[in-house]
Amino acid sequence: MKDYAGVMVFAEQREGRIHPVTYELLGKGREIADKLGRPLSSVLLGDQLEAEARELVYHGADRVFWYDHPVLKDPDLVNYKHNIVRLVREVNPEIFLLGATRWGRSLGARIAAALGTGLTADCTGLEVDEDGSLIQIRPAFSGNVLAQIKTSTKPQMATVRYKVMSSLPRDTHRNGEIIRKQAELIPSPLTITGKERAAEADIAEAEVIVSGGAGLKRAGDFSLLAELAELLGGTVGSSRLPVDSGWIGREHQVGFSGHTVKPKVYIACGISGSPQHLAGMRESGCIIAINSDPSAPIFKIADYGIVGDLYEVVPKLIKNIKRLKRCNS
Repeated sequence: MKDYAGVMVFAEQREGRIHPVTYELLGKGREIADKLGRPLSSVLLGDQLEAEARELVYHGADRVFWYDHPVLKDPDLVNYKHNIVRLVREVNPEIFLLGATRWGRSLGARIAAALGTGLTADCTGLEVDEDGSLIQIRPAFSGNVLAQIKTSTKPQMATVRYKVMSSLPRDTHRNGEIIRKQAELIPSPLTITGKERAAEADIAEAEVIVSGGAGLKRAGDFSLLAELAELLGGTVGSSRLPVDSGWIGREHQVGFSGHTVKPKVYIACGISGSPQHLAGMRESGCIIAINSDPSAPIFKIADYGIVGDLYEVVPKLIKNIKRLKRCNS
């Protein structure tokens, strides 16, 4: 039997910057590790990221395993998976966590398959029971219930949604060990392009999101929402139906099967408010709903509701915002 010990967090980086979901995972990982009386480690792959490795210590890690190589600068499924699997087999963490980003989901599934262990995807909560087992909480049945999952294999692996957990305050007085590891590289054609990374980052980091749903009549009408989003300094989101119809890329999808977002302002245009969509945006700071159906579920969680045709309301919003901008310029 292997002696499993500790909690490990994958430190996702994009263009040399740590993705904020990593700090959230370190915050939860620190809580779990302290409860178990175990160490918290993190694994970072990239090129010339010593300062970022130190940031992981400042945010809660006891040890950081750092793979430094130019080939690892950009996401590479084959080499990232290969080196992380080697490390996990060496260190034997009992819990391994990744962010449920597009990249984290792809990488996590491959790592779990290589290790022959289970993986619970898109968790919104993590707890530890009296036996020290990880309880992985995630929405099920289109977000209508929260399932509590316990895996018997180790490491217990989970991907966790962004913006559902809290990071610890940055503490530059924390001491931790940075362990530089030698990367073992193999040829790989599997990378995520800069365009794909940017699209996902836009929706996850946006402070303003203007989303469209079934109320849109055609794919080209997303340009109307894009104009409003641009005026507000935001980006465009979508419910599941337009994505499934091929009207907009999946990287824009908000909801149970898309991204969890927490912008300051979320404007839902022609979105009825299915449970799976609400699961991904209900924690937004201010929710504005535009829908012609006064009984649409979206109005139950909206801070402001406009009952009307989005094709009439949105152009009026655009016109008035432009007028206000001219007056203030």
